[in-house]
Amino acid sequence: MIRVVIENILLFLLPTIAYVGWVLITRPETVQRTPDGRIRPTKLLDDAPLLWLAGAGAILLVVVLVAFGSTSGGKPGQQYSPPVYKDGRIEPGHIE
Repeated sequence: MIRVVIENILLFLLPTIAYVGWVLITRPETVQRTPDGRIRPTKLLDDAPLLWLAGAGAILLVVVLVAFGSTSGGKPGQQYSPPVYKDGRIEPGHIE
């Protein structure tokens, strides 16, 4: 269950992650070096269109959920047979 939640959160945040990556690549002033040599990103999300990124993430999430919900599984009345170990081989699960 936690895997499903994490996947949905990552789908929602994917446009924001892509935006942050783009800003890091195209704007060198967003990265500063500390006195001890470490790199510290600054002002990454100051000018970010957060409302648009959240909207794009929500649309992406809904599209993926609808696509997977409408294309997986069998028709009503069909029965699922799980994978079976027979004669030293695993026969994959299938819908009858």
